[in-house]
Parts: sequence; structure tokens; C-alpha cells
Amino acid sequence: MLEPVELKDFFIVFFSGAMVIMAGALYALLFAWSRLQSKPWMMTLAYLSYIVLFISVMALGSAAHLTGFWWWLVITMLIGYLLAPHGIWKLCEATHIDEVPNKVQPTLPPS
Repeated sequence: MLEPVELKDFFIVFFSGAMVIMAGALYALLFAWSRLQSKPWMMTLAYLSYIVLFISVMALGSAAHLTGFWWWLVITMLIGYLLAPHGIWKLCEATHIDEVPNKVQPTLPPS
């Protein structure tokens, strides 16, 4: 029978997989809460949770014996998960600018 993960690596895969879920959720939660409450110190906690996410993903990839293309895919997904909340936040701000009181609306330059 073919085993996807060696038995000696099972605990590492299980624990790092759980940490990926927890750290990823914590990063998203702290990022959003920091922006909503205008508390920059929470952004530091968000980035610390992203570091935990990064380490957990690398441990998971190593224990699952990912090589070549799969490592590049993992790195690309990590970069995307780091940058996506920033882009989504900018998009939400631009979309809801008329709903925010005391926010200056951008004007287009005359053509």
C-alpha cells in the first residue's frame, strides 16, 4: 500500500497542517481588525502570525517531501497570501469611499 506521508513524518504533517490553518486565520483576522480599528500595533501581531504561517508551510512542505515545481507553487501561494489582504483592503476602501464620513473623495484631473 502506498502511503502519501511516511509514518515518521505523520506528527509533523498533522501539527504543521493545523498550524497553517490557525496562523492563516489569525493573520487574516488581525490584519482586518488592525485596519478596522486603526491600531498599527495589531498589524505587527498580524505579521508575526504570518511568520508562523510561513514556518508552518515550510515544515509541511518539507515533511510532505515537496520538490521542484511544488516548492515554487508553495512560495507563490505564500506571497499571494501576504499581498492579497492589502489589495482586498484597497479595493474595499475604493468601493465604499462614499460611505465613510470625513473621507476625501478622489477627483479625476480635467482632461
